[in-house]
Amino acid sequence: MSFQHLDLLQPVRHWLDGIEIQSPDQAKFYSKMIPAQCPFERDIKLLGRTVGHIPPLCKLNPLYDQLVGLRFRALCYLVDECGEDIQAYA
Repeated sequence: MSFQHLDLLQPVRHWLDGIEIQSPDQAKFYSKMIPAQCPFERDIKLLGRTVGHIPPLCKLNPLYDQLVGLRFRALCYLVDECGEDIQAYA
């Protein structure tokens, strides 16, 4: 007897992967809302010395790949379709 793996997030993954960027405003929104780097990664310093490090936790997010892909598609839209400089979104 075999059990099939039930992925409850698959519909959300499919929906995120299917989002098409159709306007500069939409592309700018996604580029601003999805961070370029994990905002939780930190060095813990005491008296100027690093005593600990909190690793990036974003990869624990089950939708991480889809969100990074969406941000990438938004940035590509801004460059390819709008000719915009995307350094402000880095």
